[in-house]
Amino acid sequence: MSRFAVKLQCPNPDCLYAENQVGQVTCDRCRSPLTYRYLWAVGRKAAQLAVGTLVDCRYAVVSPQVWLDTQPGLLPEAPAQIPDSALPYLRLHSQRLHLPGLFSIHPVDGSPIFLLENAPIDATGNLLPLLESAWPTAPVVRQLNWLWQMFQLWQALKPQGVSSSLLVAENLHVEGWRLRLREIVVDASDPVDPVESEALAHTNPAKARNPLVAMVMGTHADHAPQAAVLNPPESVAILPLTSSFLAARTAPPSLTDLANLWQLWAADAHPTIQEPLRQLCGLMRETPETEASMREIAARLNHLLLTEAVKLPLQIELAGATTTGTQRSHNEDACYPLVDGTKSLVPDIPGVGIICDGIGGHEGGEVASQIALRSLQLQLHTWRSELLAQPEPLPPTVIAEQLAGIVRVVNNLIAAQNDLQGREQRQRMGTTLVMAVQPPQTISTAPKGNTHELYLVHVGDSRAYWLTADRCQLLTVDDDVASREVRAGRCLYSQVYAQPNAAALTQALGTREADQISITVQRFVLDEDGILLLCSDGLSDNNLVEQFWASATRPVLQDQLTLKTALQEWITLANRQNGHDNASIVLMHCRLSDAPHLFNPNGKASLTKRSDATTADADLTESAKALLYDDETGTTQPPKAAVLPKQNPAPQKSFDGWLVGLGTAALMFLLGALGYAIWRELTPSGFQPNPTEPAEVQEE
Repeated sequence: MSRFAVKLQCPNPDCLYAENQVGQVTCDRCRSPLTYRYLWAVGRKAAQLAVGTLVDCRYAVVSPQVWLDTQPGLLPEAPAQIPDSALPYLRLHSQRLHLPGLFSIHPVDGSPIFLLENAPIDATGNLLPLLESAWPTAPVVRQLNWLWQMFQLWQALKPQGVSSSLLVAENLHVEGWRLRLREIVVDASDPVDPVESEALAHTNPAKARNPLVAMVMGTHADHAPQAAVLNPPESVAILPLTSSFLAARTAPPSLTDLANLWQLWAADAHPTIQEPLRQLCGLMRETPETEASMREIAARLNHLLLTEAVKLPLQIELAGATTTGTQRSHNEDACYPLVDGTKSLVPDIPGVGIICDGIGGHEGGEVASQIALRSLQLQLHTWRSELLAQPEPLPPTVIAEQLAGIVRVVNNLIAAQNDLQGREQRQRMGTTLVMAVQPPQTISTAPKGNTHELYLVHVGDSRAYWLTADRCQLLTVDDDVASREVRAGRCLYSQVYAQPNAAALTQALGTREADQISITVQRFVLDEDGILLLCSDGLSDNNLVEQFWASATRPVLQDQLTLKTALQEWITLANRQNGHDNASIVLMHCRLSDAPHLFNPNGKASLTKRSDATTADADLTESAKALLYDDETGTTQPPKAAVLPKQNPAPQKSFDGWLVGLGTAALMFLLGALGYAIWRELTPSGFQPNPTEPAEVQEE
C-alpha cells in the first residue's frame, strides 16, 4: 500500500497506456474512452484504510470503502477458492438490477476484502442517495414503488438467508425509481461466516445509531472524477454501518421486522397513504409468513400503488427498425413495430414492442424469428382485447403467467417445426426474445387512468434499457454461459466473462421443449419520463448503448428530436460500429409529464462518437458449442442443439422474394391461429387467476 499520485491505465488491450491523469475522458495515447470502475470494499481492513491509499499499486481509496480500479483493462486476481460467504452474491446474480456483484476477493494484511461491482456509486465515485434521505420529498407513486421493490426483493433474498440486507436503512440507496443495495447482509442465525458484512460489525461510538432509524444525509454532488479521488466532498457523511439489529437477533428476520421499518417511514409518507401504510404494516405484523399471506400483502400494496399511479398522465410512442448490417446478406432479426410502413397481419397493438433475434449458425434462424414475431402479434392482439374487458386490474402474477404462456406457445411452434423438418442438434432453429407490454388496465375508481404497468418478457441475450436524461439502466440479465456459471456459484463474473465461451447463449426459443425454457417476466411501474430501448445484440455488443445513450436520449426527452429520428441515429450507429451483425431496435417513449415542449424542427442532434475501437466477430470454441444444453449443476449432458453466435453466412440460393413473403405470411397466420387455439385449450380458465399456482415473476 502506498499514497503515490494516482494514474489511470487505458482499458484498450492494444494500448494499456498507464499514465493517464485521473479525470480525463479519453486515453492520451490511443484516444479510447477511459473506464472509471468504482468498487465498494467490504471488510474490517477496508474500513480502516485512509483515503488516498493505493492498494497493491492498483486500487485507489477515493473515499471510505470506495476504491477506484486504476487498471480496468486487467483481470482481477482470482481467489483460489470461493468462500461460502460469497455464494449469496453469486446465486443472486439475476437480481443485478438491485444488488451488487462480487468483482474480486482481495486480501489486505491477511484479511479478505470483498470488492463489489455494480454498487450504488455514481460516475464520480460518490454513493447514491439513501432511501431514507430521499423518502420525505419523493412523490407518492415513487414511495410506493420503492416499497413494492423491497417486498419483491424480500421474497428473493429470504431463501438465501440474506433478507437482513433490507432491514439496515443505511444499506438502502436509490437511483431515481430504482432501489439499490450497497451490500448483502447475512441473517444473524445463518451459519455462513459473514465476511462480506464485516463492515457492519463496526460501531462508531460518536455516531452509532439504530440502523432502523439511521439517516445518513448524502449529496449527489457533480464532481469530476479527479476531485472525487483527491478531495472527497466533506458534505457526504459516510458512517460505518452498525450491527446492533443483527447482534440482538437469535432467529432469521420476519415480516414484522420489515413492517417495523416501514412504520418508521409512514410518518414522512405522502398524506394520502400514511394511514393505508400503517394498516398494511399491521397486517404484516399479525399474519404468519405463508404463501397465502404474502399474496394478500402483495395485493394490498399493489392496489395502493396502482391507485396512485392511475392519477398520473401517460403517453406512449413507439418506433422500431431493423437492419441487415453492412456485412450480412440477409436479416435474421425481426421486430415490432416497424416505422417503414411494413404491413402487419394484425391491426396495430398499442403499447407493445418486440425484438426477436434468429440464431446465426442455425439453419432457419430467420424463419424462427418470423414465426415468433407473427405468433406473438396474433396472440397479443386477442389477449389485449380480453384484458380490456376486465373490470379491475389482474394481479401481476396472473399477467406474468399469461405472458409466459403465450411465449411457451411460440416456443413449441418453433420446436414443432424443427421436429417436423427433422432438424436435430445444431440444425435446430431458434430465436431470442425481449418483449415489452404496457397492458391497458384501469381501476374502477379512475376508469380513464392507466395503471402505468410495464412488463418485460425475456429469453436469450436481447436486452432492455431504461434511459432518462441522466441515467442508463440495463433492466435484463443475459441468458449466457457467464451468468449461468455465476448463479451456480462456480466462479466470479469477472473471471468467466473473460473466457471465450462466456457470451454463448444457454437458451433460446424453439431449441427445447417449453418446460425446459426459463422465461423471465419483470413488472415495472412507470413513474418518470423516459425511453425504453429494446435491442438485439447487434446494438448492445461492445457497450454501444452505455457509450452513446446520453446524446441519443436527452434531445428526445427535451422535444428537440423526434423518436423516429433518434431511432435512425441508433441504426446508423449499429451499422457503423457493429456492422458485422444484424441489429433491431424498438424505442418506447413514455411521457408522464404535462404538455410537451414545442418541437424545434431546426434542432439537430446526433449520437456522439466516443470511441474509434473496432469490433471483431467472437467465435465459439468447439467445447463451447456443447455448453448450451448443460444443466446448472455441472453435470455433462448429451449434446443437443447448441446456440452459436451469429456468423457471416456462406452464399446460398434463395427463393424469389415474393414467394418467400407470401409463403411466410400464410405460414405465420396458420401457426399463430393454431398457437392461440392451443393456448386457449391449455388455459381454459382464460383470465381467471389460479391462486394455488402463481406464476414466477420478477417484479420491480
